[in-house]
Order: sequence, then C-alpha cells, then structure tokens
Amino acid sequence: MADTVLVTGGCGFIGTNFIRRMLKRYDYNIVNLDRLTYAGNLENLKDCEKDERYTFVRGDIASVKDLEKVFAAPIDIIVNFAAESHVDRSIMDPDSFIRTNINGTFNLLEMARKKNTRRFIQISTDEVYGSLGSTGAFREDTPLSPNSPYSASKTSADILAMAYCKTFGTPVIITRCSNNYGPYQFPEKLIPLIITNAMADRELPVYGDGLNVRDWIHVEDHCAAIDLVVHKGETGNVYNIGASNERTNIEIVKLVLAILGKPESLIRYVKDRPGHDRRYAIDSGKISACLGYRPSVDFAQGMRKTVEWYVENRQWWERIKTGAYLEYYEKMYGNR
Repeated sequence: MADTVLVTGGCGFIGTNFIRRMLKRYDYNIVNLDRLTYAGNLENLKDCEKDERYTFVRGDIASVKDLEKVFAAPIDIIVNFAAESHVDRSIMDPDSFIRTNINGTFNLLEMARKKNTRRFIQISTDEVYGSLGSTGAFREDTPLSPNSPYSASKTSADILAMAYCKTFGTPVIITRCSNNYGPYQFPEKLIPLIITNAMADRELPVYGDGLNVRDWIHVEDHCAAIDLVVHKGETGNVYNIGASNERTNIEIVKLVLAILGKPESLIRYVKDRPGHDRRYAIDSGKISACLGYRPSVDFAQGMRKTVEWYVENRQWWERIKTGAYLEYYEKMYGNR
C-alpha cells in the first residue's frame, strides 16, 4: 500500500511545485490541506484533480478539528509548508503569523506525536538567522536572530519542532531555504511583483537604496532538496538549502526589465520597511555533503523562464491582482 503524504499549504507557491514533483516521481497518495487564504490558489493544481492519488482538503492547521478529520486516516509523512510568509504583512498584522506559524505548527506536532507519523518535515526559512554583514553565509549552527514578526514566528516554530523531537521522539527534520523564484508565486513577492508591474507599465517599487542582498534559488531546486530530505534526511537535523546566487534587489529589478525590454524609468525607490535585513546568504555544504544535493537551474535561464511563465499565464495573475490584493498594494506602496 502506498504511503500517504500530508502536504500542508499545498496551494501556495512552493507547496504547489512540490506536489507536482511528488505526483510525477512517486506513487504516494498526496493529501493537500490548505486554508485557501489570499495566497492559496486551487487553480495551481487544477490539472492534478483527476489524479486518484491526489486529495484536496480545505482546512486550517490552527484548527484541531480540521486536523482530526485529516488524521482520521493514516498519515505517514508530513511536509509543513503552511505559513503566513510575507514580512510586510507580518508588520501590519502579526497576530495571524502567531496563529498559523506557531499555533498551527504546534497542532501538527501534537497530531504527529499522537498518531506516530513516520516523518515530519518542517519547512522554514533563512530569515530565522537574521541579517548578515558583507561576508559569510548562514550555517545550520548560526545563532537564530529573527528581526521581524514573520521570522520570529518561524523561529519559534523551529524551536518547538526540535523540542518535540528531543522530548517525544517526534521524527522532525527542519529545512531552511533562501529566497525562491519560479512559477505560481503570488505577486506580492519581489520577482513576480516586478514582472507583472513591468508588463503593465506600472511603477516598480524598490525599498530603500535597492542594495539589500538575497540568495536566490529556483523553486524546482528547492523542491528537489526537500525531496532528498524526505527520503534521506536524518531525524533531528537541520538542512540549509541555497543556490549561491546572491543578487541585490535592484539587480533583480533591472534584469527583469531587460528581459521584458522595458525602461528603467519605471523604477521608483520607496521608503524602506522597518527592520529590513540587509543581506542573506546560505551555506548548503551540509545538505550537499550528506544528501548529495546540487542545484541544477542556472540563474539567468531560470529567471528568463520565470518571466516567460508570467507572460504566458497572464490570466492567472491578472485574476489575483484584483480586490483585496489591490487594497493591500495601495496600503503598502501608495504613500511611500
């Protein structure tokens, strides 16, 4: 009998790409539990609905009742993508980040403990480490030093998950990844925001001086690394995942404009956000040495393919960039 994998937050950006990979490569039964908040989109997996191995359940990891329904059948592996994840939103509304990222993770850990789930993969972020200077990279033993309500909530979840591993023997593994890009990313994040705004000849808001540095990884490489962790990772371990593609925000913006053939006059520098971390960089040495991880997507090619995806799937993001999203956009950037 095939194992059942519970993917929480599977209608979001990374969860969507992960589910697609797992259905393509393995014979698992996939249960996708998603609350369908603003960033969760059922259309992302519409073509998977005909696959008898795939089941969607609308539910909330912060609701014990919702989890009890899902765990009424055996769950062998949990991959927890479900999270509030946008720093700007965490500054505006910290409460929802505490609810989902901490309380929700606690509920999942409790269910895993009670039901003897075989593996629990906690998907975290490099933001739990805080900000780097001009040199060095985050290692798994770098002290945790979050600087936003978002990263603090993810740090709390990580610590709680590892405590369950040590206290109860819950089979937890934590992954911490750098910034992702690729298809199906909600257009509040930097790269899809810049692509879609540029396509519409709208101004491109860039925080501060645009020189904040991020280490970019294509979502397919991230999902490949999680795949390795699911099948080869050791319980109680943390694995950093990156691709050694450090770029300033303004470099990313100008690259997108060049690919689209749009003028740099669209760029508008806006007031920086509070507590904006200056630089992130990931040392992926551990996962490379222990699990054989190697990123395969060339950054220049990956960026071009990403831009092409948004060009070819205009209806997908045009439907999203309406209503509540526009209200949020104006609140964040309208008066900066």
